[in-house]
Amino acid sequence: MGLQAVWFKRDLRVRDHAPLTQAARRGPVLGVYVFEPSLLDKVTTDPSHVRFILESLTELRSWVLERGGAFVVRRGEVPEALDRLWEEHRFEALWSHEETGDLQTYARDRRVKRWCRAKGLAWTELPQSGVIRGPHDRDAWSKTWHARATAPPARPPDRLGSGVGPGSSADPGVELPTLATLGLPPSTKDEAQTGGEEAGRATLRSFLNARGRTYRSDISSPVTSWDGCSRLSPYLAYGNLSIRQVYQASQRRLLELRHRGRSSLSGSGLDSAWMASLTSFESRLRWHCHFIQKLEDEPEIEVRNVNRAFDGLRTEDPEEWTPEERAHFDAWCRGRTGYPLVDAVMRALHQGGWINFRMRAMLVSFAAHHLWLHWLPLARYLARHFIDYEPGIHFSQFQMQSGTTGINALRIYNPIKQAHDQDPEGRFIRAFVPELAQVPDAHVAEPHLMPSSLQSEVGCRIGVDYPAPIVDHATAYRRAQSRHHAWRKRPDVRRAAGAVLQRHGSRRRPRRPIG
Repeated sequence: MGLQAVWFKRDLRVRDHAPLTQAARRGPVLGVYVFEPSLLDKVTTDPSHVRFILESLTELRSWVLERGGAFVVRRGEVPEALDRLWEEHRFEALWSHEETGDLQTYARDRRVKRWCRAKGLAWTELPQSGVIRGPHDRDAWSKTWHARATAPPARPPDRLGSGVGPGSSADPGVELPTLATLGLPPSTKDEAQTGGEEAGRATLRSFLNARGRTYRSDISSPVTSWDGCSRLSPYLAYGNLSIRQVYQASQRRLLELRHRGRSSLSGSGLDSAWMASLTSFESRLRWHCHFIQKLEDEPEIEVRNVNRAFDGLRTEDPEEWTPEERAHFDAWCRGRTGYPLVDAVMRALHQGGWINFRMRAMLVSFAAHHLWLHWLPLARYLARHFIDYEPGIHFSQFQMQSGTTGINALRIYNPIKQAHDQDPEGRFIRAFVPELAQVPDAHVAEPHLMPSSLQSEVGCRIGVDYPAPIVDHATAYRRAQSRHHAWRKRPDVRRAAGAVLQRHGSRRRPRRPIG
């Protein structure tokens, strides 16, 4: 029974970790995590992502060492890092979960596969979600998802080895790197969630036992969503929790609520708010995998329109943008568009790396439609600022919100209406756009309409203290609708849409993501 190497990627946990469990049955375990310079330097990587990973690794490594296993953290490109490890320790097998990442990690995994073949080394990749690798029947996808979600979770092993050896507690070379030693600046997202399996489990418990009751009514507003949303998305993105764990915990909670409702002496019966919220939440767990499946089936979605007939709709390369387009992009990135809710959302992301789904959709819609900017530079920018960046969901959603799939209804959010509907008292806006702190409720969604005397009175002069709108909503809305409708009438767009629907269309109606 030789040494078994378990390569951790976006699965930083020990519970329901089938590769870890199966490797431990065959021999002592060497846990491996590799910080890849090519990914650390990527435009979609932020120090907040790496900090979250380091927090997760601190807990994961301690757990492995306490059970006699070994754990090493290396810096380098993965095939070369694995080659050095193999030369040092001659592990007899490599284990990992399947990963649906970006094109860069996809190419890396192919290189790892070639390296394993050259060494005669078995590499076992196991699924960790409802995403199916390889050819599959889309009509049967939901059944497969349900079968995986309801299967018994892998039990964490009690022992992982002898407690000595490379990367063990007896090895002095097991200290984790820091952002500084990895060549990264400090994270500026001081309000971002903390990484780790225990933090994820605590967040899940608080959602299912307390916060989740009003989930269904709280998820749209940026005011109520901070507590009302599950806040599990970063723990799923980095694998601190598995979809199966979350789904089964939700199912247990639903059964508990049903039992409590039936046995209630007061006759109050089922708590309808809890039941509705958890039912909606569970549908979003399926949604989560449904969209990642799109990227698994077509990795090029990261960089190309899913409907190729939309090529040319907008200018993709920022180097070819007009000065006005570059200025608009810069204003959007800095939260200086003159639309208070748009700016508040962007600034909130800069501070904490998270915002609810509706506000993300509005942010993308504004840039894609009002500013008429190509989705790819927008997606790369926001990937960096989402602490829960999940490539499969991220790029598929950007294309949906930008109107380049040809199979989804065009939705152009009105940022003024959204402010009135979702933040009528301006609480969220004022929290993140302090320039508007003294602006009356009646004007907080459209401060540029304040009379000049009122602007002076409240200390918010439009164009000086806070920008005027960089585009006119009504004009930009009509222009975007006209362009989209003209493009969608083209025969090549319609033909391509049929192929997109066949390849990626849902056989159930997908819902919004968990938040």
